[in-house]
Amino acid sequence: MSPTALLVLRNGQAAPLREVPDLPPAAFREAVLEGVRDGRRLACLCAESDRRLIAVLADDGAGTLHVARTRLDEPRYPSLTPDCPQAHLFERELAEQFGIVPEGHPWFKPVRSHRPWNGAADPWDRPADLPPAVMDFYRVAGDEVHEVAVGPVHAGVIEPGHFRFQCHGETVFHLEIALGYQHRGIERALVGGPHPLTFKMAETAAGDTTIAHAWAHCRVLEGLSGVQVPARADRVRGVALELERMANHVGDLGALSGDVGFLPTAAFCGRIRGDWLNLSAEGCGSRLGRDWLRPGGLRQDLDPLRAERMLPRVGRSWLETRDAVELLWGAASVMIRFDAAGRLDPVQAREIGLVGVAARACGIDRDVRRDHPFGPYGAHPVKVALAQSGNVHSRAWVRWEELAASTAFLSAALEDLAGSPGDPKPDPLPPLAPERLCVALTEGWRGEVLHLGITDTAGRFARYKLVDPSFHNWFGLALALRGEQVSDFPLCNKSFNLSYCGHDL
Repeated sequence: MSPTALLVLRNGQAAPLREVPDLPPAAFREAVLEGVRDGRRLACLCAESDRRLIAVLADDGAGTLHVARTRLDEPRYPSLTPDCPQAHLFERELAEQFGIVPEGHPWFKPVRSHRPWNGAADPWDRPADLPPAVMDFYRVAGDEVHEVAVGPVHAGVIEPGHFRFQCHGETVFHLEIALGYQHRGIERALVGGPHPLTFKMAETAAGDTTIAHAWAHCRVLEGLSGVQVPARADRVRGVALELERMANHVGDLGALSGDVGFLPTAAFCGRIRGDWLNLSAEGCGSRLGRDWLRPGGLRQDLDPLRAERMLPRVGRSWLETRDAVELLWGAASVMIRFDAAGRLDPVQAREIGLVGVAARACGIDRDVRRDHPFGPYGAHPVKVALAQSGNVHSRAWVRWEELAASTAFLSAALEDLAGSPGDPKPDPLPPLAPERLCVALTEGWRGEVLHLGITDTAGRFARYKLVDPSFHNWFGLALALRGEQVSDFPLCNKSFNLSYCGHDL
């Protein structure tokens, strides 16, 4: 069946479940594979508790989302991964959460669990007949080949994650990344909502990506309840999202400078990042943007006087950011290190479905703000930054270009908000429509954030799926380390700067 026969939605649009094509498993498989061959990408593959699979294919050129379902007669099906590498983590997750086995998966192992499930009847627990969930690491055999194991416990406050290097001398043949040590259970806890904690759970799916996740969640609720957000509130949401991007990109460029021992930019950016965080605090009282958004609008409006106060601070912070980062580009020793480390092949990047900064650094022209516009971005587009080499330098350069584009957006938005009256507080949302599906995308500072909500007959969440950009991109880091030196890992890792907690849902 052609993907054109699938349900076609726009970003944040809801539809009755009965309109989602319920295909036979073979037709479902062919629709996914044909869509990917035609240039679409697998944005989400997940399951419901009745052995139903749901696929969301994103057509970035047309700005559409293509959705299909299938119901399996038994908890197994031919794996998509050999023909569609973008499915590899999604399929391992299906087995872990619902006991649905993708037969023929080339690298079948746990995503987040590191010991056998208990065989309980809960559909989120492992069925008794699924093979034991043992993390069997890939090994390279040969003379003088050795392993280097890092984590999962790290120094300081970094979150847990295990990295297993197969090396010959200092050269990395293969890196395997094992995550999932936090066992957060957010998706499971969201089922049955919305309830009083639903928004806080969605907002904190990845703590440094508060606005992107909160906005995606709001759009799911607004789509399912038929609520239209005022244009001014969307403009404020855009300010919140771009401030989040500015703070994190500045912090990353400073950290990359520190990893190669270039202390001027590292020291300056460490301070300047605080200035961008303080602008978020000026907007809502929280440096991380907590409680700034709410379904239907804003919890904290940006009144004209406050927007007027923030405008010159954005200008000053940008001038200081520019001065600090231009020191980096002028240091030949830094550029040599950045150019030589962490190259990811653009063909592989496209095959595995890379998103965000890491994708754009490989020349993949992909950004939700332009391709699936939401909020103010349709009327006020943001320039998409691209690089071609796919190395540390390219990932740093894309961040730098995005800083300039976000500053231009912030300046225009704050000037507009300073001259317009604030919106009244939004009314509580009406009940969610029953038996509906909604998919919402936002472009967080790492890349695409996806939230998918399905309601039951009572208008409660029967399924809620989150996909953080890190879920797409961790394997990209593993590929970027092949042929690199072990000592380059901290620099390569920071150039991706992926989320542990955003993966451990």
